[in-house]
Amino acid sequence: MASQREQMNREKSDEAANRRPLTSRSSSWAKFLANALIRARASPNTISVFSVFFASLGSYLLVCIPTVVGLLGAAACVQLRLLCNLLDGMVAIEGKRQSATGALYNEIPDRIADSLFIVALGYAINESSLGWYGALAAAVTAYIRVLGGALGLKQDFRGPMAKPHRMAVLTIGCVLGATELRVAGSQWALTAAAWIIAIGATITCGTRALAIARQLRSK
Repeated sequence: MASQREQMNREKSDEAANRRPLTSRSSSWAKFLANALIRARASPNTISVFSVFFASLGSYLLVCIPTVVGLLGAAACVQLRLLCNLLDGMVAIEGKRQSATGALYNEIPDRIADSLFIVALGYAINESSLGWYGALAAAVTAYIRVLGGALGLKQDFRGPMAKPHRMAVLTIGCVLGATELRVAGSQWALTAAAWIIAIGATITCGTRALAIARQLRSK
């Protein structure tokens, strides 16, 4: 029993060490929200699943309601998805509510949410293949990161197009796209966002793979 408990403690310690570095965790508003959820006994896993809900809603708005309101709503959903990604880890670790399945809930909803948003972006600009490619490249960036961890290295969250960067590009694309749609009736901002995400994620796969290779050679 003692050895099993020690193993669980090691796994929790590893999970904390492999958190994405985010300065927003130290902000007063993030701590306030996290503490409120901790007091409400919210489950970190449930918070993670809610990120998929916001991604689904945002994707629907992107594809099915291509209006100024729809694009601004999609941008808001991107940020709410990221808020869930921030708070689930804070509630789990700062609130000491980690679970045996926490790592699964931390990764799987992220991959689903990423894919929903990026694929929807492709369909929104009538370039479905670009959306699917961008989603695939985004998933591979995460795969390479986790692979590094499986090889005994610290997980590498470097960019240039890591998850926060992808979602920042998508948010800016939606906000600019809403303005562009109102003024010119075009969607170049969304098209630019889709290309930046696809190309940036591809480059990120390369930077992370090369970094892992260098660390393995130096061992």
